[in-house]
Formats: sequence, C-alpha cells, structure tokens
Amino acid sequence: MNTVIYKGSKKQGSYLYIVQEDDFSQVPEVLLTVMGKLERVMNLELNPEKKLAQADVQQVIKALKQDGFYLQMPDDSEKLALAGKMPASNPIPKL
Repeated sequence: MNTVIYKGSKKQGSYLYIVQEDDFSQVPEVLLTVMGKLERVMNLELNPEKKLAQADVQQVIKALKQDGFYLQMPDDSEKLALAGKMPASNPIPKL
C-alpha cells in the first residue's frame, strides 16, 4: 500500500499519513488546522513485513484503509486537541 507522509508546521514530531498525495478529503478540518502548513516528507510503500520507526505498520495500514489517514504523534505527553470526526481504527486522544 502506498502512503504519503506529511509533517505539520505547528506540531513538531507529528506526521500525517494519507493514501494519495495532496488528497486531504478524509482528514478532519480541525486536524488540518491544528497541524498548520503541511510539508510532504516522503512517499512510502507499506506492507505488513515493513518496520516503521515510531508506528505499528499494521495499525497504519488499517487506519489508511478505514479512515483514509493515520496520525503519528511523538508521545503521550503532547496530545492534539481535536474535535469532530473520531476515526474508529486510529482514535485521536482527547486532552
């Protein structure tokens, strides 16, 4: 599965994975606002055998298929305050 990874200008260490470059239609508007200006970091081919540095590849693939995006955050101490759509496979934590 192909994915495109973006980093935001406002939340250091947070990365947004989507399936198609520049297609943010599945991403909640509030998440886009909180992350700030998005910069493409890389394109990556995901498969179940691939290891990712800070995310479980199985969870990323599942979220991309179900929700159209995956949000990777640096750790539990820096949660994004989000409202709106709460994806089932990639729950966005509340503060």
